[in-house]
Amino acid sequence: MARLSRLSPVRGGRVFLCNSGAEAVESALKFARLATGRKKIIAAMRGFHGRTMGALSATWRREYREPFEPLVPGFEFVPYNRMDSMEREVDDETAGVILEVVQGEGGVLLGDGDYLRGVQRLCEERGALFIVDEVQTGFGRTGRMFACEHYDLSPDLLCLAKGIAGGLPMGAVVMGPRAADLPKKVHGSTFGGNPLSCAAALASIDYILTERLPQRSRTLGSRLKKGLEGIPSPVIREVRGLGLMVAVELKGPAAPNLAALADRGVLALSAGRNVMRFLPPLVITEDQVDTVIGRVAEVLA
Repeated sequence: MARLSRLSPVRGGRVFLCNSGAEAVESALKFARLATGRKKIIAAMRGFHGRTMGALSATWRREYREPFEPLVPGFEFVPYNRMDSMEREVDDETAGVILEVVQGEGGVLLGDGDYLRGVQRLCEERGALFIVDEVQTGFGRTGRMFACEHYDLSPDLLCLAKGIAGGLPMGAVVMGPRAADLPKKVHGSTFGGNPLSCAAALASIDYILTERLPQRSRTLGSRLKKGLEGIPSPVIREVRGLGLMVAVELKGPAAPNLAALADRGVLALSAGRNVMRFLPPLVITEDQVDTVIGRVAEVLA
């Protein structure tokens, strides 16, 4: 917990340990409501925060939500990267605003720095808590240890998981000063902070720092992005990304191309109907990056 507190961009962070990203988001939503005494949570269109009931209530895509409705009440959605919409929605009933710095499931859409800093400032002015979901972007993925660092953000609640423990189940919420004075024993987790996952997390963090994986992600992510941008295919609409979190938006459906890539030994994900998403391990080599670029070119030819 002390290691996470020192590493994170959250000032004076107290840490709650849990088991997954969805559980970290659930915890942050509860903490925001408890700390402010308010109920409304604002999330972004195309955002993804998990599949449990509270996290799902903050998740945009209809196909995830509809089978499990009615969900938790009190959630509102606004367009991403639109400060005017956020200013209209945040009011004295708002407990928290939850955003991703890069919307992963939403298509690898990058947050604008002025927008994200503006939302943080707006939350401070209007008494809401600023919640940043770095479950996918944390621990070197975007070329910095945390994506918040690209934009000098210090959220009130920072949700972490995935890369934190090298594949073992672990999540965490780092709480800033405005959220750190919650009463004890108001929330808990049976296996949160268990010795095995904590040992794995310490080893993983040591390796990430010793091997300079955020810097490696920045360098190889640039190589991947530039290589994909150089593919002369008329079906590519846009290539975008940050570090080793890169997307190719197509003019048609992504699924057939993803299947063809898998047949060639390259595993990628969809991020919406027409977006191919690349999230390679941070230890990928230059030769492997070039192989990925070549096989994407073959598939899209």
